[in-house]
Amino acid sequence: MSKSIGFGGAQLRYCGGIGPFHSEGITRMATATTAKPLTVFGYISFDVVGTLIDFEGAIKAGLTEIASKEGIDLDGEAALSVYRDARYDADAGKFPDDLGRCYGRIAAVFGLPDTPDYRQHMIDAVGEAQPFPDSVEALARLKSRYKLIAMTNARRWAFDKFAAKLGNPFWAGFTVDEMGTEKPDPAFFEQVFAHVANDGGGKGDILHTAQSQYHDIGISRELGMTNAWIQRRHGQAGYGGTIEPKEFTEPDYHFHALSELADTVEEAFGA
Repeated sequence: MSKSIGFGGAQLRYCGGIGPFHSEGITRMATATTAKPLTVFGYISFDVVGTLIDFEGAIKAGLTEIASKEGIDLDGEAALSVYRDARYDADAGKFPDDLGRCYGRIAAVFGLPDTPDYRQHMIDAVGEAQPFPDSVEALARLKSRYKLIAMTNARRWAFDKFAAKLGNPFWAGFTVDEMGTEKPDPAFFEQVFAHVANDGGGKGDILHTAQSQYHDIGISRELGMTNAWIQRRHGQAGYGGTIEPKEFTEPDYHFHALSELADTVEEAFGA
């Protein structure tokens, strides 16, 4: 777990611990960055799919069911790479409805039958993706101290399912359907800032928390937010089902699990 010490009213966050760390295929030396204390924020905004909900596990499980039925061996990580490339085609649909079209690409690569039933199976499988084991408990703890905001590239119908599985912890939730755009578009974030402003807060009062360097960590830094990287793929090579960023962004806070953030928050508040 990352460690922190007080210094001048702020915390020094050692990103990943002491020594070099491997971040989704990019090796970086751990560096100490001065970040705002966790006690000063009023809101935590979250990416949902990939940070709170294990969509990669759902994709691999759905594909494994199809492959087993068809008697075909399938490499789940390789399939995620195909999904990633298909997901970010210019004609990409909205998640998780895009799983039908993306399944067609995966089927062609691995020799699986491309049928309407199998396409729907993948949409349903990912629409029912489960939370990471620590998500529900950690969110409940964080909710006791902050207003929680969901920011997801998923469609509303899927987000409503995910939110229910997470215990409906969110003060506000923003999906691709309402926003009309996807992260990392700054316009997505600006609409969230406007909502928080109506509550009397500002972007400086928000800690943005996410797994994706591409969708969240890089753009949140560009917009002047404080961020926390939940490195869900710690110990795994590559970027899985998420597009690779042009460059790696050192986060303000770095954890391998959401529970570590919740623990550190409680330490900061002296709980």
